[in-house]
Amino acid sequence: MSPRPRRSYDQYCSAARALDAVGDRWTLLIVRELLAGPRRYTDLHADLPGVSTDVLASRLKDMEREGLTTRRRLPPPGAAYVYELTERGAGLLPVMEALGAWGAAELGERRPTDAVRAHWAALPLRRALRQAGAGEGTVEVRLEEGTFHVRAGDAEDGPVYGDGPAPGEPDARLTLDAGTCAAVCRGELGLRRAVREGRAGVTGEGTAAKALREP
Repeated sequence: MSPRPRRSYDQYCSAARALDAVGDRWTLLIVRELLAGPRRYTDLHADLPGVSTDVLASRLKDMEREGLTTRRRLPPPGAAYVYELTERGAGLLPVMEALGAWGAAELGERRPTDAVRAHWAALPLRRALRQAGAGEGTVEVRLEEGTFHVRAGDAEDGPVYGDGPAPGEPDARLTLDAGTCAAVCRGELGLRRAVREGRAGVTGEGTAAKALREP
């Protein structure tokens, strides 16, 4: 099957050129998933509820053609193909963070039809950690939906977050219930205030933990 023709707005404008590359439905959500590091196709499909297998395969091919992602085979015993962001693709991190901040007010209350994954809170919580002055380091986050870890501060290279507990001892462990997490993600509640009011728990002796416990 020949690749589909590249669609373009045909406008000499940097925003239009950017949208030529990432404006298709699902593309930026695939970027969100790959900010966690290399992912297998089956993992991507599982964490993008609603996308068809054909559309996901098509978007991944388009993203590879645009230089946003690469595909490589893991060595044995993995022997599976994984997709990962290129340097150009990883450069979309500030775009994703800005888009998430802009859309925070649209979250509202969770609808009965809304899918949810714990790690979807990673980028909003990164922003909240930055606002709390948490500095650099790894923060392990425990939500009702699951556990993930996120890198606070600037992320110049490597995964921004990951599923499951932090590898090694994190700089802080943060526990939030669903309501508190939603309020933080919407920008209605700061993390230090959440800790101060007992709505979030924090343990650890790293810089991040100490910052979150400051009054």
